[in-house]
Amino acid sequence: MKEYQKQVDDWIQKFGVRYFDVKTNGLLLAEEVGELARILARTHGEQSFKSAEEASTALSDLEEEMADVLFVLCCLANQLGVDLENAFNAKMLKKTTRDRKRHSENEKLNDTQ
Repeated sequence: MKEYQKQVDDWIQKFGVRYFDVKTNGLLLAEEVGELARILARTHGEQSFKSAEEASTALSDLEEEMADVLFVLCCLANQLGVDLENAFNAKMLKKTTRDRKRHSENEKLNDTQ
């Protein structure tokens, strides 16, 4: 993640002139997540694509939207001084400690009906 954050910062410095403000990047993150959600609703949910052509590009669009989410998240992390790698590692430790048995003991997940 450190390398991703650095690559984003290098790109912003070279081509982006400057970071958008935090509010704009927060809204852009919501926009990108929405675009990802749209694809998921059509590929794995009950909604359908408008055309066969739109459906045929779904995988490449899915990858692009995930990358867009990651890019904007790195922008926000850089702006706010968040080390995403450290934050992610801390989250994984917390989830492992707190939720070690939560899901394996969840009857809803283990229901074989």
